[in-house]
Formats: sequence, structure tokens, C-alpha cells
Amino acid sequence: MPFYRGNFDKLKGNIRLMKEELVGIERYRHTKERLLIQASSNLEAMQTTRSGLESELHQELMAQLSVSDQREMDNLNDDIRSLTQENKAAFSTRMKLEADKNKVENLLTNNLIRRRDELLQALQEISVEERKRTLENNKSELQLVKKKLESLNADIKVYDKKVQEAVKKQKLCQEELEKWKLIEKEAQDNLNTETKDFTKVYTKQNMLKQKLDECQTKISDLGALSNTELITKYMSYSSKNLFKELEKANSNIKRFGHVNKKALDQFVSFSEQKEKLVSRKQELDRGHQKIEELMTVLEQRKCDAILFTFKQVSMYFTQVFAKLVPGGFAQLVMKSAGGVESATPCVGEEDNIDNYSGVMIKVSFAGQGSEMREMNQLSGGQKSLVALGLIFAIQKCDPAPFYLFDEIDQALDPQHRKAVADMIHEMSDHAQFITTTFRPELLFHAHKFYGVKFRNKVSHVECVTRDTAYDFVEDDTTHG
Repeated sequence: MPFYRGNFDKLKGNIRLMKEELVGIERYRHTKERLLIQASSNLEAMQTTRSGLESELHQELMAQLSVSDQREMDNLNDDIRSLTQENKAAFSTRMKLEADKNKVENLLTNNLIRRRDELLQALQEISVEERKRTLENNKSELQLVKKKLESLNADIKVYDKKVQEAVKKQKLCQEELEKWKLIEKEAQDNLNTETKDFTKVYTKQNMLKQKLDECQTKISDLGALSNTELITKYMSYSSKNLFKELEKANSNIKRFGHVNKKALDQFVSFSEQKEKLVSRKQELDRGHQKIEELMTVLEQRKCDAILFTFKQVSMYFTQVFAKLVPGGFAQLVMKSAGGVESATPCVGEEDNIDNYSGVMIKVSFAGQGSEMREMNQLSGGQKSLVALGLIFAIQKCDPAPFYLFDEIDQALDPQHRKAVADMIHEMSDHAQFITTTFRPELLFHAHKFYGVKFRNKVSHVECVTRDTAYDFVEDDTTHG
């Protein structure tokens, strides 16, 4: 049922639109008939005038008139010419005013009167029974809302009681929390005092460890005693004598203070570092050489790829342009920095692809032997045709899944539009082409047709038949 109802509504809307178009045609018919009657009456009057003038023309009137009458006749002829010109100007003004009047009537019939009819029809469709039914539904919904509101009020009262109980519990918990905070504060104070004592002890311990380390370093600096006799000798000395001997030894050591004791170790370490740096330099040199070799290989591959792509696109461009323009010839030319042009560039080992500054297009619509022209010397339609040929050539080198063309045939003549349509049909086996057009040539090989219509300030896309598409483009061609 919903399907049939939807089709019925759609048919009903179409019938309404057709009725509106019929009313508009009827309104235009009266004005057209009135204009036709006026034109026919004017034609009859002109024919009678012409017949009278022809009859008078065959009579020798000027020979029968006097000199004063002939002068008056000349003046009358001048007046007739001026009045005829004024009549023509008045007639053109009248036609312009009638065209403006028709435009205003069209605007009135297409917008304001149609909108009034739609509003009246919408008001008529709203019946009294539907209003009563909606009123009853609203009343039932109002009762349900009132019941829900009463239940919600009861729930709110219950939740208010629970909230009051929760507030009481919160107060009790807050009092207990304050008690525990006081206990925590006291414990924190005790902990701070203990940490202060602990830091003092820890600093004393660190000072003692430093002193112990200093004593051990001094003992290690003295070195091991090689002779046991010295040990027995100095064991019998008192501490004063030992300090005296220590002062003598320190004075003797001070005489050799300018000697660098770490020179040998530094020489050994510097020699090892030099060997490491030399080996690292050799590795870097080898890496640099390999990188340069890789760069030359990649540069050569880049040049080969660019040249291969250029030659392939140039070959396909020449073939496609020959199909689009029978008897025409086109080629891609690579231009060097010095201004030298070459259709078949060749890059050697000493040359570089960077020596070329760009690519040019040269075409001839009259054949290979005629003069070749550049893009800036072509017309708009010729530029469009050359651009399409280049796109099709690139598509043959690197095809894409689908292409979207928007009125590519606008600036082309019928012969070139047919050639473009044949080329698109030839390439449609490997890709999908979506085109918009107002010309019939691209519709010949198309598989699917869609029309875009503008109704009620909204665009609608509909699938149409081939005949409908042909009628649309032909109507646009005749009225455009």
C-alpha cells in the first residue's frame, strides 16, 4: 500500500504540474492570437496600401501637375518618409513594451499565481475530520503527560526525603573527617621533627665517609711498601718523627711537581683515538662514494623515466590528434634552456634533464607539411581540442578508472564533437566517462542518460531515455 500511495501522490503532483502548464499555455494562447490578428490586419492594410500605390505608380501623375503642385508633392513625399520612419520607431517601441508585458505576465503566472494555487490546494486538502482527529490525539497525549507529571512529582518527593537523609549522613561524615584531619596533622608534625633529626645524622655520616675516602686516597697515593725493613724501621718511630719524615718526603716531591705524570697515558689514549678517527674517515669516504654512485644511478633512472614518458605521451598524442582532426598533425616538443627545441630529446652521461626548461605543443590543422602553430596562436575551440587530445594521450599511458568532463564540446564544431564522441566511445571499454553536454553528438554512443531539472527552487536529477535527452538538447539548441 505505501508503494501505490507514493505512486499515486507522484502522479497527482505530475497532473497538478501539467494543469498549471496547460493554464499557462491557455493564457499565452490568447495573447498570441491577439498578436496574430493584429499582424494579419496590419498585413492586409499594408497590402491594400501597396496595391493603391502600385496603381498610382502606373499613372503619369507628375506630368499632369503644375510646378506648385509638384513642389507640394515633393514636400508631401518628404513628410511621408519622416512619418514612415516615426511609424517604424513607434512599432519597435510597441514590440519592446509588449515583450516586457509578456515577461511580467510570465513572472506572474509562473510564480505568484502558482504559489496562490498551491496554498489554496493545501488548505483544501486539510479537512475538518483531520483537525478533529489531531485534536483528539493531542488531548490523549496531554492526559498521558499529566499522568507522567504526577508520577514524576511523587518520585521527586521520595528523592527529597532521601536527599535530606543523605545530608544528615554527610554532616556526620564531615565531623569524623575533621577529627581524622587533626590526628593526621599531629602525626605530620611528629614526622617532620623526626625527619629533621634524621637529616642531621645523615649529614654527619656523609662527612665521616668523605674523611674516610680522603684517608684511603692518601694511603693509595703513598703506594705499597716494597721492603719490610722500612716497615720495621718506621714502626719504631714516634708520631713526631713520622711527621718530620713526611714533611721531608713532601718537599722532595714538590721539586718534581712540574713533571706531567699522565703524559704517557695521554699519548696512548690519543694514539688510539687517532686510529679510530682514521678508520672512521675511511668508512665515511667509502659511504660517500657509494652515495654518489647511487645518486648517479637514480639520476640516470629519472632521466630515462622522464624521456620514456615523454616519448610515449608524444606518440599517443600524435595518434589521438590524427583521429580527432583527420589530416591534422601534432607533436610534443621539449625545449632546452638555450631555446633549442627537440621532438626526440636524448640525454647522455654528460647531459642532464635539468637542462630542459619545459614542454611545448605544436599543431597543424592542415597537415604535416603546413605551418606548425603554438598554443597561443590557436582559437578557443582549437585549444579545447588540443587539450582533449593531450588528456586522451595521458589516459593511454596511465589510465584512470573514470573521467568527469563538464561541457568539453561547448567550443567545438559538429565535426570535431563527433570525433571526440567516437574517441570517448573507443576508450570506454577500459574506463568510465561521465560527461555533461548540451549537444546531440555525445549522446549517440552514451549508455545512460540523466536530466537535471529545476522545480520549486530545487534541482532534481532523473534518469531519462535517449529520445528525451535528444529532445532536451535540440530544444536548448533552438532556443539558446
